[in-house]
Amino acid sequence: MPRFTREDILKSVEENNVQYIRLQFTDLLGTIKNVEIPRSQLEKALDNKMMFDGSSIEGFVRIEESDMYLYPDLDTWVIYPWSSGSEGKVAGLICDVYLPDGNPFPGDPRGILKKVLKEAEEMGFTSFNVGPEPEFFLFKTNEKGEPTMDLNDNGGYFDLAPLDLGENCRRDIVVTLDKMGFEVEASHHEVAPGQHEIDFKYANAVRAADNIQIFKLVVKNIARRYGLHATFMPKPLFGVNGSGMHCHQSLFRGNENAFYDENDELGLSETARHFLAGILKHARAFAAITNPLVNSYKRLVPGYEAPCYVAWSPKNRSPLVRVPASRGLSTRIEVRNPDPSANPYLALAVMLKAGLDGIKNKLPLPPQTDRNIYVMDDEERREAGIQSLPATLKEALEELKKDPVICEALGEHALAHFIEAKEIEWDMFRTQVHPWEREQYLTLY
Repeated sequence: MPRFTREDILKSVEENNVQYIRLQFTDLLGTIKNVEIPRSQLEKALDNKMMFDGSSIEGFVRIEESDMYLYPDLDTWVIYPWSSGSEGKVAGLICDVYLPDGNPFPGDPRGILKKVLKEAEEMGFTSFNVGPEPEFFLFKTNEKGEPTMDLNDNGGYFDLAPLDLGENCRRDIVVTLDKMGFEVEASHHEVAPGQHEIDFKYANAVRAADNIQIFKLVVKNIARRYGLHATFMPKPLFGVNGSGMHCHQSLFRGNENAFYDENDELGLSETARHFLAGILKHARAFAAITNPLVNSYKRLVPGYEAPCYVAWSPKNRSPLVRVPASRGLSTRIEVRNPDPSANPYLALAVMLKAGLDGIKNKLPLPPQTDRNIYVMDDEERREAGIQSLPATLKEALEELKKDPVICEALGEHALAHFIEAKEIEWDMFRTQVHPWEREQYLTLY
């Protein structure tokens, strides 16, 4: 059932004095892009006739094949609460990207996720539900509005004011999200100083990815009002926890949770076990997508509550995948390695593809790991069959190239452009001289 019709949107524009509409889409690296149009062009946009230059967008196309069209998803209509005044309000629509011949553009991340969801549908699953938990840091800005490395508080996990000085900012973010139709389930200070988490209700995968992108936009805009800079960089500070984006996932057939079996010892169906086995099998390859930055791998180290090892458990939080205690319709798995720098459409696409591969091939689920993996030595992990996640972006890219299932999920176009961009990023990092090196070596040698 559609949330909005064309008529609903035109009526909303009239009633709310909307003067500008942002037609939004996401590039290959997860950055939100938009074409802003005046109200007079809205009907043209709703007719899918709004064109843009795809050659200017990271990972899209060459200049000789640059014409592309934006097809708005009417259900994503939203009026931005922070826009007002005599100039009128600003609204937004999230769009799919199409080629001039009317076919979906194969490099559109939203389209890539829809393609994998179609595969799930053909296997009898009507919905892939995802509940993301994105974390972020708040840093003070200087008189020019530029971010500094000064945190705005010294709070810790679940702290309150005065230790958590980001509380008012976080509350304002939650109020804004509520006005925009989000159902926020919880918000709290995270473990590290200056670190926060806001969890919103699960949704089908496309809507969940849309929500993540809008969420980032809201967080950054509201933070700026408070003289703060919000960053979703996975590990901005050494010696404290980094920011993750745990993803709770479940497959449904109609109203039935396909992951639940009341007769199973753990309440997990064969479908859930095979899906989880697929996640574990392909985790080293999809890490390049779920953890796409050089910096991502500074978070995935022992000692900071981030997973480093490919294992699962219904109890402890050191493995890659945890199975939360809720059962029935709430039965789900929690994949803990993704971070909020990931392109959410691609991240959900590759995790779903990995799980579907497990179901298709009836992959056996390895034994659960209830010990704290961080205190196990290499030999103990080897005996338990526990692999490590990639330690660097370079290693993750090599694993991605070797995995035909994850490569197929991305498609040739996105895969080639993603690897090209990330290998350039790795080489820039590899050849740069970093402050740590000067501190360690400049006077010693």
